[in-house]
Amino acid sequence: MTAFIAELFGTAIIIIIGNGVVANVVLPKTKGNNGGLISIVLGWMIAVFIGVYITSSYSGGHLNPAVTIALATAGKFSWSLVPSYILAQLLGAILGALVVWIIYKPHFDEASNPADQLACFSTGPSIRNIKNNILVEALATCVFLLGIFFIKPAGIEMGAMSALPVSLLVAGIGFGLGGPTGWAINPARDLGPRIVHFVLPMKGKGPSDWGYALVPVVGPIIGGILAAFIYLQFLQ
Repeated sequence: MTAFIAELFGTAIIIIIGNGVVANVVLPKTKGNNGGLISIVLGWMIAVFIGVYITSSYSGGHLNPAVTIALATAGKFSWSLVPSYILAQLLGAILGALVVWIIYKPHFDEASNPADQLACFSTGPSIRNIKNNILVEALATCVFLLGIFFIKPAGIEMGAMSALPVSLLVAGIGFGLGGPTGWAINPARDLGPRIVHFVLPMKGKGPSDWGYALVPVVGPIIGGILAAFIYLQFLQ
């Protein structure tokens, strides 16, 4: 498996399971309807565990442009590989979102609230304040990447063994910091599915909220770079 295919496949797995859990909780007439935040956080934790476990030996299991950029900023990853990794991650997120829509299509058709449909693809704020929302995403991603730097320290290749601590870190951030924005902490996780939502001919579909789309893209990238700076200056 090449690194490109690994990043595409791993990101698709994360979205299929993660957004699939959201769809199961949010959409009407599902077995998991109204399952709540705990179901969503645990679902995303498992999604990240599986994605990283499968791909870490082939690509390092980034599955997130913020991770790729932060590692490159910290000198732990080649900048020449960053564009191909980000492209693979975005395509994987698009593929994963399409699979979720296919699986839950009858339930999407039953949804009377367009916001519930969109929530199955991308994140949104509890209170819309773009500057604050970007700050939240940046700080949450910074915490995430600081954890990553110590889970995968320089010169030590943990391979699939890194999957469990990474997934626990995702869950912890979801429980602790996910309330304001839904803790995207991953530009591909939000942008790819948002594109799919925009393109699909869904019954009763509302807008894809492109006015907010900048937040889960820019915020995590800023947070990742900040984490790299803190790690290089104070922690390594």
